[in-house]
Amino acid sequence: MKVSDALQSRITCRAFLPDPVPAATVRAILDGAKQAPSGGNLQPWWVWVLAGEPLQAFREEIQRKMAANPQGEEPEYHVYPPGLKEPYRSRRFKCGEDLYATIGIPRENKPARLMQLAKNFDFFGAPVALFFAIDREMQQGQWADLGMFLQSIMLLAREHGLHTCPQEAWARWPQTIGSFLEIPPELMLFCGMGLGRMDESHPINSLRTDRAPVEEFVQMRGF
Repeated sequence: MKVSDALQSRITCRAFLPDPVPAATVRAILDGAKQAPSGGNLQPWWVWVLAGEPLQAFREEIQRKMAANPQGEEPEYHVYPPGLKEPYRSRRFKCGEDLYATIGIPRENKPARLMQLAKNFDFFGAPVALFFAIDREMQQGQWADLGMFLQSIMLLAREHGLHTCPQEAWARWPQTIGSFLEIPPELMLFCGMGLGRMDESHPINSLRTDRAPVEEFVQMRGF
């Protein structure tokens, strides 16, 4: 698969098939992704992977915690800046509206929207879950490196016929995840990611988010 094809076919998958993914495939994806660039070759990423019984145990733990505390725990960072300005606010709003439209949930049906949101914390049924952390001493440059590592994983997943769902929603559960995975205190949880085969028949996976035209965000000079 060409890189351009992987980029065009990659989506945030929100309905997975239960088919297991071989450990060798997951390892191959991560082994390839480690070639992602990082300033000074710091390689500031840390990864935990769950499948099978450990993933089921984690799901059960989260369900117990959500029943007692539906809002989650105190996140360690803002997923979105407070007071998100334009054009970012409108893009985020439209993304949400388009998403719920694929499954026929209108804005006024708050309970149904909350039920869909809760599926984040089941990894949308993915058979493999990954969690990513970064050393608390790292700065913006290393966070960018971590993002490139994540992108590499998502593109390599497409090469293997798989899809992913990067999930900053897991930032709501840093204490529970840290305890379950025994993440050292010097590391900060960044996000989770579901990995598996996409349920092609599910309408939610028909969503294709808009992208701004190049002229909107690029200035080219000297051409």
